[in-house]
Amino acid sequence: MGLLQNYIQNKILALVGMAAFLSLAGMVVFYTSHQERSIFLHQHNSIGMLNQSIIKGLTAVMLTGSAEIAQTYANYLKEGKDLSEVQIMRVDGVEAFRDNKTIREVNRRIGEEEFMPRSGERRVVIMEENSPHLRQALESESGISYEESNAAGERFLTYLTPINNGEKCFKCHGKAQKVRGLLKLSTSLASVERDVHETRMQAVRVLIFSLLVLLLLTFLLIRRVVVRPIHRVTRAMMDASQGNLSQKVPVPGKDEIGRMAESFNDMLHQLLNTYMGLQQEQDKLSTIILSAREGIIVTNRDGVVVLVNPAAERILEKTTDELIAGGFEQFMDDPDFVRTYLARAGTGMPDTLVYKNKVVNLYISTIWDDDKRMLGSAALIRDVTEEKKLEAQLREMSFTDALTGLLNRRRLEDVLATEFARSRRYGYTMTLMMFDVDHFKKFNDTHGHDQGDRVLQAIGAAMREHFRKTDFPCRYGGEEFCVIMPSTDMDGAYIAAERFREKVENLVIDGLKVTVSIGLACYPKHGQESGESLMKVADNALYEGKKAGRNRVIMAQ
Repeated sequence: MGLLQNYIQNKILALVGMAAFLSLAGMVVFYTSHQERSIFLHQHNSIGMLNQSIIKGLTAVMLTGSAEIAQTYANYLKEGKDLSEVQIMRVDGVEAFRDNKTIREVNRRIGEEEFMPRSGERRVVIMEENSPHLRQALESESGISYEESNAAGERFLTYLTPINNGEKCFKCHGKAQKVRGLLKLSTSLASVERDVHETRMQAVRVLIFSLLVLLLLTFLLIRRVVVRPIHRVTRAMMDASQGNLSQKVPVPGKDEIGRMAESFNDMLHQLLNTYMGLQQEQDKLSTIILSAREGIIVTNRDGVVVLVNPAAERILEKTTDELIAGGFEQFMDDPDFVRTYLARAGTGMPDTLVYKNKVVNLYISTIWDDDKRMLGSAALIRDVTEEKKLEAQLREMSFTDALTGLLNRRRLEDVLATEFARSRRYGYTMTLMMFDVDHFKKFNDTHGHDQGDRVLQAIGAAMREHFRKTDFPCRYGGEEFCVIMPSTDMDGAYIAAERFREKVENLVIDGLKVTVSIGLACYPKHGQESGESLMKVADNALYEGKKAGRNRVIMAQ
């Protein structure tokens, strides 16, 4: 957070500093350039005015006819401290007032010895006659100025001003020459350059001072107006990222940062509402998952197990850590089965398995999003062991007579139809045995229905004990019973029926005895077309036995 704050602050300072530096630098450059031009212009004007003053003074001296004074005046000018060089030249570049050439010409022109020749003369060349500057100055009316440097690199400003030949000068110098001579003034620019340098340094100092003051004020302003509000928003964002969504950021004003703070507060409010809603839904989902009786295992898109509920641990007898470490494909200890189930999406795969002595229903699926990208896999495991036991009990109860424990009439009809069809298809023999308890109504009337029920229970137990595992002993109804004997001919059935009759005759039930009458019918011997018709034949044989005196076995004719 501090790094972010300093980064924004430094970045803004750098941008403002750069902009301020460029602006101030431009102003400084403009100011110093203007000052330099002013200084140089002032120097030029000063030298130009001095030049004109010297020329006027020299002209005044010459008009008085005092050539000696002119020489003294020229020597006096050379002694000036502000000027590096003062020279009065003739038009050929030779220093004036050093030889007698001009005196001789003037004396010859006026026809008398007006001016006395100099006793010591010498010829001093100031500028070569063919010098471009000399030629340019002679051709101009007001003179020229130019800059030059010496061997040491010092710069000088030089003025070459023509001394024009006026009407008052015609008497001595004639009219032939327009220009009588030139005045050369040179001054060093060292002082000017020092002034320019000082101006520049002063401008740089002002620039640095102004820039520092501007940066300081900008720093304080940015820190107060920008950085601190951003710091508060940033700190609030970090708190929000750690789960604190109930906070509010102070709104400093109606500017952009204020609107940003308001937007952030609105966002936090919406996030808080969304989070609370999601939290409620998550609590509901967690309650459902954790309390579900079905085992739930979920993976992420990388196949890593990320969710295991307690029911899965209980059903699979594995801890969450074991299931995560083993991986999704190992949760049933049969990775090939899990992979095949996922590949086929469960098509053609059993949904009920026996796992660790449990019967479980299993559903495995891969979860995809709308763009057909895998989100993960999930397995639902349900322990149906008790349900399967209950189903078996219910099925047994639906097929079993409650009093005797034998197959009931409903189951009798199903088994009879199945076995009769099988015998017809494959040519097997099948015998049907029908019997009832002799004088059972009278027995009930004499001893009571409870005693009659105990007799029926005893006969049921004897039937379960006597007949084969492949036979189907059934209670037909009341005191009537039936036995379906697959793959048994009449002779074998008769032997089994006779032995059973004797067994019942020998039973003592609460000190009482009963007998049974039995009728037998066999397929295909009796050539019936259905199990019901075969049962009718056996039932007729049973009644024949009753007519014959009871307690006997009768085979149908």
